[in-house]
Amino acid sequence: MAGVKLLGLWYSPFSHRVEWALKIKGVEYEFIEENLQNKSPLLLQSNPVHKKIPVLIHNGKPVAESMVILEYIDEAFEGPSILPKDPYDRAIARFWAKFLEDKVLAVGKSFFLKGEEQEKGKEEAYEMLKILDNELKDKKFFTGDKIGLADIAANFVGLWLGVFEEASGVVLVTSEKFPNFCAWRDEYINCSQNKEYLPPRDELVAHFKARFQAAAAATPK
Repeated sequence: MAGVKLLGLWYSPFSHRVEWALKIKGVEYEFIEENLQNKSPLLLQSNPVHKKIPVLIHNGKPVAESMVILEYIDEAFEGPSILPKDPYDRAIARFWAKFLEDKVLAVGKSFFLKGEEQEKGKEEAYEMLKILDNELKDKKFFTGDKIGLADIAANFVGLWLGVFEEASGVVLVTSEKFPNFCAWRDEYINCSQNKEYLPPRDELVAHFKARFQAAAAATPK
């Protein structure tokens, strides 16, 4: 579909959420890799408020913010539903998607900051993981037997969290502490429906390992 463009970054979980939804819907699109150190005029024009990726451009009209874009894709294109049909299940999916979106920053602090701020981030991340572990008890996915909005929103903890752990050496998740979360994550990563949509893990690990090493080298001793 020539009228669909996605401005993003190949290693971004937020860009990937949108790519995943487009692929589920069977929508053809043009992916435009951005450089956040030298943002393109198209990005600045398309998202003048936040100046961030991802941005979906459909027939010349831009839509920003990954979670907003997911719901737009679900409504604008034919294909398998991303949100459940039942109103209650839709509300539950939106609740957990919002919860996960709000907690991303805390997880990031656990890896990208040092000292006291990192420890605060770890405490917040552990609290989030406890809540998720309790919610995912006896569940295959967040709402039902197939991947939906909340699971796509959870891609950061589903794949990127493990990538960050391997790349940085900071471990937050163990099966002893969070067995239900780990069971969901294993199902998430190994689900045949999901495998074709996930980016190559080894490439992500190499990318973020280089970033962590560069950050460590730049930190004053």
